Amino acid sequence: MTLETLTRDQKAFYEENGYLVLENRIPEVTLRDIRDEIAKYQEQARGMTAPNAEIDLEDSHTRDDPRIRRIKLPHTHNKVMRDLMYSDHVLAPARDLIGPALRLHTTKLNMKMGGYGAAVEWHQDFAFYPHTNDDVLAIAVIIDDMASENGPLMVFPGSHKHPINNHHVDGVFAGAMDLEACGYDIKDAVELTGPAGSISIHHGRIVHGSALNVSDRDRRLLFYEMMAADAFPIMGSMTRWNGIEDYNTRLLCGDPVLEPRVASIGARIPAPLPTEEFTIYEVQKQLKNRSFGVVE
Repeated sequence: MTLETLTRDQKAFYEENGYLVLENRIPEVTLRDIRDEIAKYQEQARGMTAPNAEIDLEDSHTRDDPRIRRIKLPHTHNKVMRDLMYSDHVLAPARDLIGPALRLHTTKLNMKMGGYGAAVEWHQDFAFYPHTNDDVLAIAVIIDDMASENGPLMVFPGSHKHPINNHHVDGVFAGAMDLEACGYDIKDAVELTGPAGSISIHHGRIVHGSALNVSDRDRRLLFYEMMAADAFPIMGSMTRWNGIEDYNTRLLCGDPVLEPRVASIGARIPAPLPTEEFTIYEVQKQLKNRSFGVVE
């Protein structure tokens, strides 16, 4: 385990606001390797007519014009991204914020390609996977220079201290909030921008989303979502549970525990689901009052 990464001021900022951006965190050689790996997935998508276990496709995808919107669970099939997940480039700041023992929830690489990258409507991660406490966060590796025009992640500072909002439409989980109905004004959101190689960290309860990529530059974010090892999923959470032995294989660092830490924080259960083929992009299509446009 390395020495402390974050300063006292950075920890205090995260506690108050629910997010951090750490610039120039990932070595350039690692970024080059990740981009090379992405190119392999893009070539694999050529000729595909439907998503598969590794690649999710944009609605505008065609066989001749391959368009990927997400690489699913890259840590399970890509050594470069798995190795980065276990590195102190990623884990050291997480340990500083939520403790020495960390457990993986999931990974994904969201691919907002220049000119058509899909939006993600406003939501809270904790609405998808409520736990016994909220030492839950997501670390996003910024693979391309991130600016306003290419759909950066946006957050509402301090919203991680508020209740979990309604993410249902007509009684069915939609994985998204009606921002206005929940009392938020988009002008209060903050963009998490930065140069390639930076990372952003956001709390599992913070309200966040991202607009379309309207630039001609790619905007790709590699997410590692994790929680303290003593945060256990509440029944009905989307966290996979196949027994404690399997659950402990997802430890990223530290020792396993059998005593959940329980905090009175409030939660909602993400059920029922509208489809067995769950992706956030598909379920969010149920939202009637959208904040962001849809690529035609």
